[in-house]
Amino acid sequence: MLDVQSSSAAESSAPEADGGRPDAGLAPAPVLPYAAVATVLGALYFLYSWVQYDRFRTPSWDLGIFEQSVRAYAELRAPIVDIKGPGFLILGDHFSPVTALLAPLYWVWSSPLALLLAQAALFAASAVVVGRTAQQVLGSRAAGIGLTVAYGLSWGLQEAVKSDFHEIAFAVPLLALTCRALLLGRWTAAVAWSVPLVLVKEDMGLTVAMVGAVLFVKGQKRLGAALAGFGTVFFGLTVLVLIPAASRVGQYDYWAKIEKTGDGAHVSFLDSLVGAFQHGEKWEMVFFLVAVTGFLCLRSPLTLLVLPTLAWRFLSHDPNHWGMFWHYNAILMPVVFLALVDAVRAVRSSPRPWLVAYGKVVVPVVTAIALVHALDMPLRELLRSETYRTDARTLDARRAVAAVPEGTSVETNVTLMAHLTGDHTVYWVGGAQGVSPDYLALDLNSGWSQPVTDPVGLASQLHPEARYAVSAQAGQFVVLKRQ
Repeated sequence: MLDVQSSSAAESSAPEADGGRPDAGLAPAPVLPYAAVATVLGALYFLYSWVQYDRFRTPSWDLGIFEQSVRAYAELRAPIVDIKGPGFLILGDHFSPVTALLAPLYWVWSSPLALLLAQAALFAASAVVVGRTAQQVLGSRAAGIGLTVAYGLSWGLQEAVKSDFHEIAFAVPLLALTCRALLLGRWTAAVAWSVPLVLVKEDMGLTVAMVGAVLFVKGQKRLGAALAGFGTVFFGLTVLVLIPAASRVGQYDYWAKIEKTGDGAHVSFLDSLVGAFQHGEKWEMVFFLVAVTGFLCLRSPLTLLVLPTLAWRFLSHDPNHWGMFWHYNAILMPVVFLALVDAVRAVRSSPRPWLVAYGKVVVPVVTAIALVHALDMPLRELLRSETYRTDARTLDARRAVAAVPEGTSVETNVTLMAHLTGDHTVYWVGGAQGVSPDYLALDLNSGWSQPVTDPVGLASQLHPEARYAVSAQAGQFVVLKRQ
């Protein structure tokens, strides 16, 4: 259970510090050792991302989507993402204006790899926050370094790296800083770090509201109530006003994830609520979420911050939201690891000897488990020579990309998408209604119910108003030009 009372008592004596300096009585924690570990972690994240991109192993269309939106911001244009549909304003899909902060990076390096580098740096920065906070609160550099490594190799972050870039990269360090402020009793700082979360993604308003609830629990009733109200109101404003105003259909499309099953059948909210707890994959994810901290995170009120994210994922009928894959768990990692730090501090004064003893060993145990678990996680691929091998498929994909002239419009599927967005107008296969692109660039073996054997016939189905002929083919990739 959440040990709210003992955690709150431990916090009550920690006055808020100005300028981000450690509170009196806390152990010193120099930045350099943690920056060194984080640099290694960030290099591993980016190396994995770069190899995945270079070898055309991109798992979804999201990297292409964010590339188009950030490129638009960098060019001082509205964030139009043609991959979602010709002229599609991305703020009508998800409310993530925070990605505009990456525009200056694009002025220096205009490439999808810039997004992957930014994400690696943001994740690595959050590891510094987690590690230093652990040392300051627990008074042990070994504990701080150990948790830095355990956190940096956690399954939530590794799966996010594997999933390419997403806007949640900004939420991860913000949540780490928010939890750090809560641990150190810096209430105003907790508010300041949590408020920008509403610009990361629409659902984060509820997480901000939960930060307010934690502040309320810790005795900051007025400040907590104000923050909870702000987060709730901003969530409502985003999904009921801002996103519908930018959307072509005038509504927030993702309500359908709760209101409809995978086959399109409507489901009442009550049925969604009842069915939310019926899939074992969801509970497996929750089990591993708390197990990564030796289950001790459950004794900290900080763990309340995971509830809004878990709530919408449990209610969703989309299986992609349920399990341990994709990027959805990355924002939960700084919360549970810093909740572990809070709990270790709290159990030191527990009247239960076994709990005190467990608190003394849990950090090295968690670190050891993380190292063993990492052997079966995405970054393990970096230890295999075949990961870096340029195979025939990669060479064929490069030829296909080179066969599409710069500045033309092209309709494509996931494999080639992010490699074309930089200097082409790119559409998603089947999503270019009303447009006849100059080219179709297709991976015939990916994204279809069965491999495509007649690309010209497929082109005529996609665009009956135009005629396409094969202009280049390399292995499983084919490029068709509009005649």
